[in-house]
Amino acid sequence: MHDPDGYFSKRLASTYDDATGDEFDPAVIAATADVLAELAGPGGRALEFAIGTGRVAVPLAERGVTVHGIDMSEAMLSRLRAKNERIAVTRGDFSSVRAGAVDFDLVYLVFNTVMNVTTQDAQVECFRNAAAHLRPGGRFLVEVMMPELRKLPAGQTVVPFTVTPARWGFDSYDVATQAMASNYVTLHEDGRGEFWSVPFRYLWPSEMDLMARIAGLEAEFRWDSWARTPFTSESSKIIATWVKR
Repeated sequence: MHDPDGYFSKRLASTYDDATGDEFDPAVIAATADVLAELAGPGGRALEFAIGTGRVAVPLAERGVTVHGIDMSEAMLSRLRAKNERIAVTRGDFSSVRAGAVDFDLVYLVFNTVMNVTTQDAQVECFRNAAAHLRPGGRFLVEVMMPELRKLPAGQTVVPFTVTPARWGFDSYDVATQAMASNYVTLHEDGRGEFWSVPFRYLWPSEMDLMARIAGLEAEFRWDSWARTPFTSESSKIIATWVKR
Protein backbone atom coordinates (compact mmCIF):
# COMPACT_ATOMS: atom_id res chain seq x y z
CA MET A 1 0.00 0.00 0.00
CA HIS A 2 1.86 3.08 -1.34
CA ASP A 3 -0.98 5.61 -1.12
CA PRO A 4 -0.02 8.20 1.55
CA ASP A 5 -3.64 8.08 2.70
CA GLY A 6 -3.30 4.34 3.38
CA TYR A 7 -6.47 2.36 2.75
CA PHE A 8 -8.66 5.45 3.24
CA SER A 9 -8.18 7.05 -0.15
CA LYS A 10 -10.06 9.97 -1.69
CA ARG A 11 -12.42 7.53 -3.36
CA LEU A 12 -13.32 5.82 -0.09
CA ALA A 13 -13.48 9.08 1.86
CA SER A 14 -16.01 10.51 -0.58
CA THR A 15 -18.58 7.85 0.37
CA TYR A 16 -17.45 6.90 3.89
CA ASP A 17 -20.26 8.75 5.66
CA ASP A 18 -22.83 7.06 3.43
CA ALA A 19 -22.00 3.64 4.87
CA THR A 20 -24.67 1.59 6.59
CA GLY A 21 -24.42 -0.47 9.76
CA ASP A 22 -24.93 0.11 13.45
CA GLU A 23 -21.85 2.32 13.82
CA PHE A 24 -23.33 4.82 11.35
CA ASP A 25 -26.82 4.82 12.89
CA PRO A 26 -27.49 8.34 14.24
CA ALA A 27 -28.82 6.89 17.50
CA VAL A 28 -25.64 4.84 18.01
CA ILE A 29 -23.44 7.81 17.16
CA ALA A 30 -25.36 9.93 19.67
CA ALA A 31 -24.97 7.28 22.38
CA THR A 32 -21.25 7.02 21.58
CA ALA A 33 -20.78 10.77 21.88
CA ASP A 34 -22.78 10.87 25.12
CA VAL A 35 -20.55 8.27 26.79
CA LEU A 36 -17.34 9.88 25.53
CA ALA A 37 -18.50 13.31 26.71
CA GLU A 38 -19.20 11.93 30.18
CA LEU A 39 -15.79 10.24 30.33
CA ALA A 40 -14.03 13.42 29.19
CA GLY A 41 -15.91 15.45 31.82
CA PRO A 42 -17.43 18.94 31.67
CA GLY A 43 -15.29 21.15 29.47
CA GLY A 44 -12.97 18.20 28.89
CA ARG A 45 -10.30 17.67 26.25
CA ALA A 46 -10.37 14.56 24.06
CA LEU A 47 -8.01 13.15 21.45
CA GLU A 48 -9.34 10.75 18.81
CA PHE A 49 -6.89 8.33 17.21
CA ALA A 50 -7.99 7.82 13.57
CA ILE A 51 -10.44 10.70 13.62
CA GLY A 52 -11.32 10.20 9.95
CA THR A 53 -14.27 12.25 8.71
CA GLY A 54 -15.34 13.19 12.22
CA ARG A 55 -18.20 10.70 12.43
CA VAL A 56 -17.77 10.69 16.24
CA ALA A 57 -15.63 13.79 16.81
CA VAL A 58 -18.12 16.30 15.41
CA PRO A 59 -21.05 15.28 17.66
CA LEU A 60 -18.63 15.01 20.60
CA ALA A 61 -17.47 18.59 20.00
CA GLU A 62 -21.12 19.67 19.86
CA ARG A 63 -21.41 18.38 23.46
CA GLY A 64 -18.85 20.90 24.67
CA VAL A 65 -15.72 18.73 24.53
CA THR A 66 -12.59 20.19 22.94
CA VAL A 67 -11.58 17.57 20.38
CA HIS A 68 -8.23 17.05 18.66
CA GLY A 69 -7.58 14.24 16.16
CA ILE A 70 -4.82 12.23 14.55
CA ASP A 71 -5.23 10.56 11.15
CA MET A 72 -2.92 9.68 8.27
CA SER A 73 -5.52 10.16 5.52
CA GLU A 74 -5.64 13.68 4.13
CA ALA A 75 -8.72 12.66 2.14
CA MET A 76 -10.61 11.77 5.31
CA LEU A 77 -9.37 14.89 7.13
CA SER A 78 -10.60 17.07 4.26
CA ARG A 79 -14.09 15.70 4.83
CA LEU A 80 -13.77 16.49 8.53
CA ARG A 81 -12.68 20.08 7.90
CA ALA A 82 -15.74 20.62 5.71
CA LYS A 83 -17.92 19.67 8.70
CA ASN A 84 -16.05 21.47 11.49
CA GLU A 85 -12.88 23.42 10.79
CA ARG A 86 -12.40 24.22 14.49
CA ILE A 87 -11.39 20.64 15.36
CA ALA A 88 -7.59 20.59 15.40
CA VAL A 89 -5.92 17.70 13.60
CA THR A 90 -2.45 16.21 13.30
CA ARG A 91 -1.68 14.11 10.26
CA GLY A 92 0.24 10.90 10.84
CA ASP A 93 0.27 7.40 12.31
CA PHE A 94 -1.65 7.40 15.59
CA SER A 95 0.60 4.72 17.07
CA SER A 96 3.54 7.15 17.07
CA VAL A 97 2.62 10.75 16.14
CA ARG A 98 2.22 13.27 18.96
CA ALA A 99 -0.54 15.85 18.92
CA GLY A 100 1.46 18.38 20.92
CA ALA A 101 -0.58 18.59 24.12
CA VAL A 102 -0.08 15.98 26.84
CA ASP A 103 -2.96 16.78 29.16
CA PHE A 104 -5.98 15.20 27.51
CA ASP A 105 -8.77 13.90 29.73
CA LEU A 106 -9.64 11.19 27.21
CA VAL A 107 -7.95 9.46 24.30
CA TYR A 108 -10.24 7.18 22.31
CA LEU A 109 -10.00 4.73 19.42
CA VAL A 110 -13.29 3.32 18.13
CA PHE A 111 -14.82 1.12 15.41
CA ASN A 112 -12.15 -1.65 15.38
CA THR A 113 -9.45 0.77 14.25
CA VAL A 114 -6.87 -0.57 16.71
CA MET A 115 -6.80 -3.62 14.41
CA ASN A 116 -5.56 -1.44 11.54
CA VAL A 117 -2.27 -1.52 13.45
CA THR A 118 -1.06 -4.85 12.13
CA THR A 119 1.77 -5.87 14.49
CA GLN A 120 1.74 -6.51 18.22
CA ASP A 121 4.71 -4.19 18.76
CA ALA A 122 2.93 -1.32 17.03
CA GLN A 123 -0.25 -1.97 19.02
CA VAL A 124 1.81 -1.72 22.21
CA GLU A 125 3.19 1.60 20.93
CA CYS A 126 -0.37 2.75 20.32
CA PHE A 127 -1.14 2.22 24.01
CA ARG A 128 2.09 3.98 24.97
CA ASN A 129 1.21 6.91 22.72
CA ALA A 130 -2.25 7.19 24.28
CA ALA A 131 -0.75 7.20 27.77
CA ALA A 132 1.79 9.88 26.77
CA HIS A 133 -1.08 12.23 25.81
CA LEU A 134 -3.11 11.73 29.00
CA ARG A 135 -3.09 13.75 32.20
CA PRO A 136 -2.96 11.73 35.44
CA GLY A 137 -6.47 10.34 35.93
CA GLY A 138 -7.19 10.53 32.20
CA ARG A 139 -8.62 7.57 30.30
CA PHE A 140 -7.83 5.62 27.14
CA LEU A 141 -10.89 3.97 25.50
CA VAL A 142 -10.86 1.30 22.79
CA GLU A 143 -13.86 -0.16 20.96
CA VAL A 144 -13.03 -3.35 19.04
CA MET A 145 -14.75 -6.48 17.77
CA MET A 146 -14.14 -9.89 19.23
CA PRO A 147 -12.60 -12.25 16.64
CA GLU A 148 -15.22 -14.71 15.42
CA LEU A 149 -13.06 -17.78 15.78
CA ARG A 150 -15.90 -19.83 17.23
CA LYS A 151 -17.54 -19.67 13.79
CA LEU A 152 -14.57 -21.47 12.20
CA PRO A 153 -14.97 -25.24 11.80
CA ALA A 154 -11.77 -27.26 11.70
CA GLY A 155 -9.86 -26.49 8.52
CA GLN A 156 -11.84 -23.33 7.65
CA THR A 157 -10.22 -19.89 7.65
CA VAL A 158 -13.00 -17.54 6.46
CA VAL A 159 -16.20 -16.15 7.96
CA PRO A 160 -18.66 -14.46 5.54
CA PHE A 161 -20.39 -11.28 6.67
CA THR A 162 -22.06 -10.09 3.44
CA VAL A 163 -23.50 -12.28 0.70
CA THR A 164 -25.65 -10.60 -1.97
CA PRO A 165 -25.87 -11.11 -5.75
CA ALA A 166 -23.61 -8.08 -6.28
CA ARG A 167 -21.34 -8.11 -3.23
CA TRP A 168 -19.55 -10.71 -1.14
CA GLY A 169 -17.67 -9.94 2.04
CA PHE A 170 -15.68 -12.29 4.23
CA ASP A 171 -13.08 -12.13 6.98
CA SER A 172 -10.06 -14.41 6.70
CA TYR A 173 -8.11 -15.52 9.78
CA ASP A 174 -4.63 -16.85 10.52
CA VAL A 175 -4.91 -18.07 14.11
CA ALA A 176 -1.16 -18.69 14.38
CA THR A 177 -0.27 -15.02 13.88
CA GLN A 178 -3.57 -13.25 14.79
CA ALA A 179 -3.54 -11.78 11.30
CA MET A 180 -6.87 -11.29 9.60
CA ALA A 181 -8.27 -9.44 6.61
CA SER A 182 -11.63 -8.15 5.53
CA ASN A 183 -12.16 -9.01 1.88
CA TYR A 184 -14.74 -7.65 -0.54
CA VAL A 185 -15.78 -8.84 -4.00
CA THR A 186 -18.06 -6.52 -5.98
CA LEU A 187 -19.77 -7.48 -9.25
CA HIS A 188 -20.62 -4.47 -11.42
CA GLU A 189 -23.51 -4.25 -13.89
CA ASP A 190 -21.12 -4.31 -16.84
CA GLY A 191 -19.80 -7.71 -15.72
CA ARG A 192 -16.57 -6.44 -14.17
CA GLY A 193 -15.43 -7.84 -10.88
CA GLU A 194 -13.53 -5.89 -8.23
CA PHE A 195 -11.62 -7.28 -5.22
CA TRP A 196 -10.54 -5.23 -2.21
CA SER A 197 -8.81 -6.46 0.93
CA VAL A 198 -7.79 -4.68 4.15
CA PRO A 199 -5.35 -6.32 6.59
CA PHE A 200 -5.84 -6.30 10.37
CA ARG A 201 -4.42 -7.85 13.51
CA TYR A 202 -7.05 -8.98 16.00
CA LEU A 203 -6.36 -8.87 19.72
CA TRP A 204 -7.90 -10.11 22.96
CA PRO A 205 -9.16 -8.22 26.04
CA SER A 206 -6.47 -9.76 28.25
CA GLU A 207 -3.84 -8.82 25.67
CA MET A 208 -5.05 -5.21 25.67
CA ASP A 209 -4.95 -5.16 29.48
CA LEU A 210 -1.30 -6.24 29.31
CA MET A 211 -0.52 -3.59 26.69
CA ALA A 212 -2.15 -1.04 28.97
CA ARG A 213 -0.03 -2.18 31.94
CA ILE A 214 3.11 -1.83 29.83
CA ALA A 215 2.00 1.74 29.04
CA GLY A 216 1.34 2.56 32.70
CA LEU A 217 -2.45 2.34 32.53
CA GLU A 218 -4.84 0.47 34.84
CA ALA A 219 -7.94 -1.43 33.67
CA GLU A 220 -11.26 0.20 34.46
CA PHE A 221 -14.51 -0.47 32.52
CA ARG A 222 -15.48 -3.37 30.21
CA TRP A 223 -18.73 -3.02 28.26
CA ASP A 224 -20.10 -4.57 25.07
CA SER A 225 -22.21 -1.62 23.93
CA TRP A 226 -22.52 2.14 24.35
CA ALA A 227 -25.47 1.39 26.65
CA ARG A 228 -22.73 0.09 29.02
CA THR A 229 -24.04 -3.46 29.15
CA PRO A 230 -21.45 -5.75 30.77
CA PHE A 231 -18.89 -7.52 28.62
CA THR A 232 -19.34 -11.31 28.74
CA SER A 233 -18.07 -14.42 26.97
CA GLU A 234 -20.96 -14.01 24.49
CA SER A 235 -20.17 -10.41 23.59
CA SER A 236 -19.33 -9.65 19.97
CA LYS A 237 -17.28 -6.57 20.83
CA ILE A 238 -15.63 -4.87 23.78
CA ILE A 239 -15.52 -1.23 24.83
CA ALA A 240 -12.78 -0.95 27.45
CA THR A 241 -11.15 1.89 29.36
CA TRP A 242 -7.86 2.20 31.19
CA VAL A 243 -6.80 5.00 33.56
CA LYS A 244 -3.46 6.77 33.85
CA ARG A 245 -2.42 6.94 37.49
